Amino acid sequence: MQTMTTFLKISVLIFSVYGLDASASDADESSLLAKPPIPVKPTEAPPTPASAPDVASALAALMAQRGSAPAPPAPVDIAADLAVLKEKASKPEAAQSESEALDPELATVQIRKQYVPVLDKEGKTSAYKTAYFGNIHIGAPTAQDFTVVFDTGSAHLVVPSVRCESETCKKHSRYNSSKSEIHQNVEHDGTLLPPGELSKNQVSITFGTGVVKGSFTQDNACLGKSSAEATMGSGLGCSRVNMVVAEHMSESPFSLFHFDGILGLGLEALALSPTFSFFGQMVNQRPSMQPRFAVFLARTDQGESSISFGGFEKSKAAGDVTWVDVAKPELGYWQGQIKRVRIGDVVLDECADGSCHAIFDTGTSLLGAPRQALKSMHALLQRDQITALNGIGDGEGQVSEDAMAEASTRDCREQEGSKLIFEMASGVDLQLEPEDYFRPKPFNMTVPEHDGAWKLTCRSLLLPLDLPEPIGAKTFILGEPVLRKYYTVYDWSTRQVGFALADHSMDVSGEGAIGAPEQNSMLPGAPLRAPRRDVEAPMIAV
Repeated sequence: MQTMTTFLKISVLIFSVYGLDASASDADESSLLAKPPIPVKPTEAPPTPASAPDVASALAALMAQRGSAPAPPAPVDIAADLAVLKEKASKPEAAQSESEALDPELATVQIRKQYVPVLDKEGKTSAYKTAYFGNIHIGAPTAQDFTVVFDTGSAHLVVPSVRCESETCKKHSRYNSSKSEIHQNVEHDGTLLPPGELSKNQVSITFGTGVVKGSFTQDNACLGKSSAEATMGSGLGCSRVNMVVAEHMSESPFSLFHFDGILGLGLEALALSPTFSFFGQMVNQRPSMQPRFAVFLARTDQGESSISFGGFEKSKAAGDVTWVDVAKPELGYWQGQIKRVRIGDVVLDECADGSCHAIFDTGTSLLGAPRQALKSMHALLQRDQITALNGIGDGEGQVSEDAMAEASTRDCREQEGSKLIFEMASGVDLQLEPEDYFRPKPFNMTVPEHDGAWKLTCRSLLLPLDLPEPIGAKTFILGEPVLRKYYTVYDWSTRQVGFALADHSMDVSGEGAIGAPEQNSMLPGAPLRAPRRDVEAPMIAV
């Protein structure tokens, strides 16, 4: 008799994050932002919950087999851990000052940038897609290594399964549960299943440019590459967590990038259940660890980007960390309420009533703006570089060929322009400069009411968003440009996001980006040039 499988559908909104303008087709756009999972009823009665495995004993036994059995660890008092978190949440200022006064023991993972070219109809590169990813390992005693995107816009750990035989999956490392003696199958709601029993449910995660389908398992997942000291799944950066193992991954976009999967860091409301939250489980299982993680993006491809768990590195902040309260935490996003948006001295009408919000998303490499506000934002941000009312020549209203050629090679990100300021309701201003929001190459545009007239104009690189409820149409997505300028800290217990200007003065030289464009490329998504020491972007506390 054939067993019926129930698919749980999780809609995932995909947005352009790679330098396509508002007229670009949605088919060319990609990025992740997950909706909360839609609850479903199993087709059969749920299985009887199995008792939780004694992981500590299992690990001790495995170590004993290797001749180095450790003393059994003290039991984890989950109730006490939650009480500690609740106390911290009730005293956010005290918790923050304590964090900033101490030098916490951090688990830090280096993350690497990859560029993937976007081809036009003629097969020429028209823009670049980008992603940042780092290393994790799963299982014991044989650790399995993976690369993942650390994504604040979703909330599940997803890796390919060895059962996925497609060419797309074969390009990546695939998870094999038989290699992990401490894994256990689970139900979609986190219920542990008896040994040998599999869930009759699967999850289907749909992206704008692809789809992932998979089942569920529980294992130990650890930050960084595996090593002789970190093969037992019990180090500082480890978490016992439920995860999705993908048995189907569509060719686009997963065959394009090197990363194997996604490690979601969104709040628990975005997950199938709290036990699917990697960082939530890490916080619960390690009460001595600060319930924070922090993201640092290097300014150029030569710098080293990283994500830290258990606090933040003061050396990466050029000033004090100031905090934005998470709005609507029941939705699961790291988002804040916007008091208003200013471009120079002009207040954007669409957000003047304080009804706009901003989601801080490490999985998005552009700025996303509500479509209803896009036209006015483009108009206020653009800067004309040269105007030819009567074409090319030496006459009145004309420009010379040399002047046109010079203007066409200017990098708009190095030109003057208005500041784009997001005034957050929590009293923090996030300021962006032209290098953060302009497309590199000037646009050739017609001049209204002048036949044959044209101009070269620097235009903003904003992604048009049409977000449905409950997210809302007046929501911005603040991706890489904001996360590069500001060192961001995510506090799990207080539900706050901290911002400090990132200190790029001592950027450590890293491995370099994968597939980086040619130096001085002017295509959308191309990297920034050498630092401009004359530009400052102070954060203002209002």
